[in-house]
Amino acid sequence: MTLPLMPKATAVWLIEKTALTFTQIADFCGMHPLEVQAIADGEVAQGIVGYDPVANSQLTLAEIHRCEADPETRLKLLPTANPLPKRSKGARYTPVAKRNDRPDGIAFLLRHYPQLSEAQIGKLMGTTKDTIEKVRNRTHWNSPNIKPRDPVILGLCSQTDLNAMVTQANERLEREGRAVPPPPMPETDEAA
Repeated sequence: MTLPLMPKATAVWLIEKTALTFTQIADFCGMHPLEVQAIADGEVAQGIVGYDPVANSQLTLAEIHRCEADPETRLKLLPTANPLPKRSKGARYTPVAKRNDRPDGIAFLLRHYPQLSEAQIGKLMGTTKDTIEKVRNRTHWNSPNIKPRDPVILGLCSQTDLNAMVTQANERLEREGRAVPPPPMPETDEAA
């Protein structure tokens, strides 16, 4: 369940301004009822200014009045009107700790998704065509140590982005009249 912004301050406001039960406030704010009771007794959250969930479009007065009338009902958080943040276009930053894993991810994509173009792999992995070519031709400076590993598991790209790129590449192949390769089979441990 999604919690309101600043749950303790919201609980302070609900305790001071409404006739809701401690259980209702605790459920809405993601707290324990005893913690809400401690706030009401002044033992916890001293000095915290109440945060008005009605003024901040997290609740409506009608919802509060509905729950005040029936102690068994629970408050429902209003859906947010803010759009979800989208990843901006452009170069993707790869943390220093994961940069050594990038050639492994490139090798995986080259092996399992041959339909992806170099530009698509570069965009997905945040790398250059030169690096992709070196991994493909085994002229990369670290070639002996490159092991194809899934870039999603390595945290270099998201599964959603990978699926979108593969779909785009398959549609391009269909337009060109070329055969679309079958999806890769999951790898199994042969040593087991």
